[in-house]
Amino acid sequence: MRKIRQVLRLALDAGVSRRSISRSLGLSRDVVTDYLTRAAAAGLTWPLPPDLDDAQLEDRLFPPLAVNLHRKPEPDWSVIHQEMKRKGATLQVLHEEFLADQPNGIGYSLFCERYRDWTKGLKGYLRQVHIAGERVFVDYAGPTIGIRNPETGEVLNAQIFVGILGASNYTYAEAHWSQQIPDWISAHVRMLEFFGGAPEVIVCDNLKSAVTKASRSEPKLHPIYQHLADHYGLLIIPARARKPKDKAKVENAVLVVERWILFRLRKRVFSSLAELNAAIIALLDDLNDRPFQKISGSRRSQFEAIDSPALKALPTTAFEYTEFRKVVVGLDGCFDVDGSFYSVPYRLCRKPVELRITANLIEVLHQGRRVASHERTASKDPVIDPQHLRPNDRYFGMWAADQELAWAATVGSKTKEFLGQLLVGIKVKEQGYRAAGALKRIEKEYGAERLEAACSRALDIGARSLTSVRSILNTGLDRQKVPEKDIQEAAFHHPNVRGSGYYH
Repeated sequence: MRKIRQVLRLALDAGVSRRSISRSLGLSRDVVTDYLTRAAAAGLTWPLPPDLDDAQLEDRLFPPLAVNLHRKPEPDWSVIHQEMKRKGATLQVLHEEFLADQPNGIGYSLFCERYRDWTKGLKGYLRQVHIAGERVFVDYAGPTIGIRNPETGEVLNAQIFVGILGASNYTYAEAHWSQQIPDWISAHVRMLEFFGGAPEVIVCDNLKSAVTKASRSEPKLHPIYQHLADHYGLLIIPARARKPKDKAKVENAVLVVERWILFRLRKRVFSSLAELNAAIIALLDDLNDRPFQKISGSRRSQFEAIDSPALKALPTTAFEYTEFRKVVVGLDGCFDVDGSFYSVPYRLCRKPVELRITANLIEVLHQGRRVASHERTASKDPVIDPQHLRPNDRYFGMWAADQELAWAATVGSKTKEFLGQLLVGIKVKEQGYRAAGALKRIEKEYGAERLEAACSRALDIGARSLTSVRSILNTGLDRQKVPEKDIQEAAFHHPNVRGSGYYH
């Protein structure tokens, strides 16, 4: 302001020419002329009022520019930015729509320039343009949350899964026990149900549950993860190793979840996974409803306006965790799944089969055809379908004491009574199976009538063995009446007769 005062003094008081003033003060003639023109417009003369300080002089000479009524209107750049996230959006089409509402608006070149300038003020996290409904980014948060068992006091750490939609930043989070494939798949299913639709692409990290072989050009997905993608009709793209910018969106979402959810829960003590997830969902709603700082709306409002209409409809049935394994059937016609054994048809012994394993069912496939199906069990006892056994073994597999006693009753009451006494002392079913089978062979050889008579005589004389029955039949004693003395001897009791217990 000092030079301005000198220009005014030399010109208005001393009458020095503008050329001389410019030479004396080192200013251009145009600048000197501008100062004098502004002073005349402001009504300033020399000497200046004594109470006019530099700030007031500047306000008089350089007043705020009046609103240019002839300036061409510009759009709301935040609205343009949100529209650019929609699939197929271009600046040219948006400019044409803008001119339809504002015929006197700025031209296309200035429109593009002003939009680029506006996006520079949004910092780096908005440099990528994400199409509505196109991508979901998923990852795990670094911190975990402890869950204390109320009975034992043991503390287990729960992993925090995070998913975010690219266009709206709509965020999902949940806790589960591990990063293994069952929890990884279940989290995806619940996330898609939370979004109410499926995107075109899921971008994930290279954890083992997602990628079995990391590769810059041809990564190999986990088979179950690929089945999930096929079920929902989406594409899974693993991020490149050591390229965090490939999933910068979820990296930022993880940071937000850690700050706004996990940090708030750090002092709470949880006793179950369900209790923890209920707390996460409550804070997650608050996060999605929180207004943006630099643009209008919130994650939820942007989701409802942009992402939700663009998501693909979910299938009528949710994806069920399914694991496929290839095993070789053992010589016993069984295969092992987590320590439990299941049968297949005996013709498949020592042959490879494919297993389809779900939480409750195990299906056996051979050459693309289902050959067996079993309910999954945690028991160590083998699960055997009798129809899978060889014909000679099938009866053993189907053996039951009640069935054998029912057969014996068809022969006669004495045969049933005799078999019943044989079965009383058995410890394993092989013994009962062999005893019943022996009686059936005897019936086939001698007939039901003679077997009934032999069993009756054996009961009368106190013989409790199959050898005795066969001996009676071989000697023909079944056709003879049992002597009275034999019956008495068999049932003889006297206090002077020492039993077998006396000698132990």
